[in-house]
Amino acid sequence: MLASLRGCRWFGTPLLAWGVWLAAVAAGDAQEPITSNAILERLERLERENQGLRQELEEQKQKLRQVTDGAPERPTAGEGPNSVRRIVADYLQEVDDRKKKMAEEDELDISADGTPKSGAAKGGAAKADAKAAAPKTDAWIDVSKEGWNVKFGGHVQMDYIMWPYADPSIVGADNYFSYRRLRLDAAGTGYGVYDFRLQMTLEPGEGPNASALHARDASADVKDAYLTVNEIPVLGRLRMGNFFVPFGLEQVTNDRFNLFLERSIPTQGIFTADREVGLAIYNCTADENFSWSAGVFFDNITDTLKTRFDRNQGYRLSGRVVWLPYYDEPSGGRYLIHTGAGVLYTDDHDDRVSFRARPQVQKGPILIDTGVLDTKYYTTGNLEFAVVWGRVTLQSEAYLCQVELRDGDPVQLGGAYAHLSYFVTGENRTYERFGQHGAQFGATRPFSNFFINRGGISPGAIELKARWSNLTLSRTDSGYYNDFTLGFNWYWSDRTRIMFDWIHPITSEETLFGATQSDLIGTRLDFNW
Repeated sequence: MLASLRGCRWFGTPLLAWGVWLAAVAAGDAQEPITSNAILERLERLERENQGLRQELEEQKQKLRQVTDGAPERPTAGEGPNSVRRIVADYLQEVDDRKKKMAEEDELDISADGTPKSGAAKGGAAKADAKAAAPKTDAWIDVSKEGWNVKFGGHVQMDYIMWPYADPSIVGADNYFSYRRLRLDAAGTGYGVYDFRLQMTLEPGEGPNASALHARDASADVKDAYLTVNEIPVLGRLRMGNFFVPFGLEQVTNDRFNLFLERSIPTQGIFTADREVGLAIYNCTADENFSWSAGVFFDNITDTLKTRFDRNQGYRLSGRVVWLPYYDEPSGGRYLIHTGAGVLYTDDHDDRVSFRARPQVQKGPILIDTGVLDTKYYTTGNLEFAVVWGRVTLQSEAYLCQVELRDGDPVQLGGAYAHLSYFVTGENRTYERFGQHGAQFGATRPFSNFFINRGGISPGAIELKARWSNLTLSRTDSGYYNDFTLGFNWYWSDRTRIMFDWIHPITSEETLFGATQSDLIGTRLDFNW
């Protein structure tokens, strides 16, 4: 049996010699003029021989492994260098070495005149061609034949707002139930570099005069409606359509991920723009710790009409930069420091603008208002700061707006907010360094979703929160407004939560209803898919 194995060990030698002889003949023939067809025929013949040799080697290797199935794992007493296991192991190693050498020999080099060098094989030519055709990891790949990957989703927010105490001077302090958001959307990616989103609303209107719940308030508005081209050299990401103007941290963070029922007083509809029609670019450094964005938009085209027939269309210019001086990579951002700044320039389309706010709920009486200001343009600056330190998050922004009045000196308006949150259950707020709208906060994911069944109980995630926000319009003799909010969020999953806000608005003597203090309670069931 040992002799048989030793004979098998060298069975491939004649075949190998035959292959060498064929290669030598090919080399000798190369002295004569060679056509491309002749080269291909020779290469194909050599490839067939190599394939046959590989098959023979693999078959013998499998047979030898079968021989050793019953052999002991360790040499028994008396086993020496000529034992069956040792001979088989040496042979298998030689087979592997021979296959490796054959693969190296198949790597074909092409001469400058286009003919293969001596010893070349057709298989090597095929591999060389494949390597040459295969793009590098950073090379451009044409994916024009791909299509869209589309996902459908929706968002529901059900609010119940009540006034346990309303200052007697306030008119319109009514309790109400409303669908704050009732939306359907489609989003997708495709063709390697594109993404899109279309989001429509079905909830009652959100306009400044929508304090009463009437059928006329209902509308099917366009929210998100945009196309994005990604990975553009230098520019980064280019977005066109209707989407959030890149300005402010709280504003560009999706309402599914913000902490309170409504954004802070100086934010939405006051000093920050909402969704507008325009185009913007977004980009960041390789580590995503520094990012920037800029855009140009039409001024305040309504969500319902999305059209304006007017010689003076009005426009907005925005810019935002964000720097993270600290970001803990091992924890995925459980500890970080966020800083940012932005500017928003508005050329008003009708030269008439007002700044006003209601309590931090969707509907209710306007508490502070500048009235209509006759101005051609105004500019707002913004500073952002946030710290996530495990289960604790601090977030704050400050705004300063200069309004250029036509019939007087410029006036400065301002506002700010700061809020603090704490996860009783140990989670942390999720932060996206380069998310859908640049640097923003993302969805909170409980360590374990909320459930109650026979197997046990899980509380989900519980977050305590507190906020102060301010709007100061004193330079227009309109007074100031402070708002204090306490509450909690109970996350059943990353897409379902219960929200509770106790809101305490305080206004100064110069505001619409004078010096007032009131109490509101807001609750919300918020879920999306």
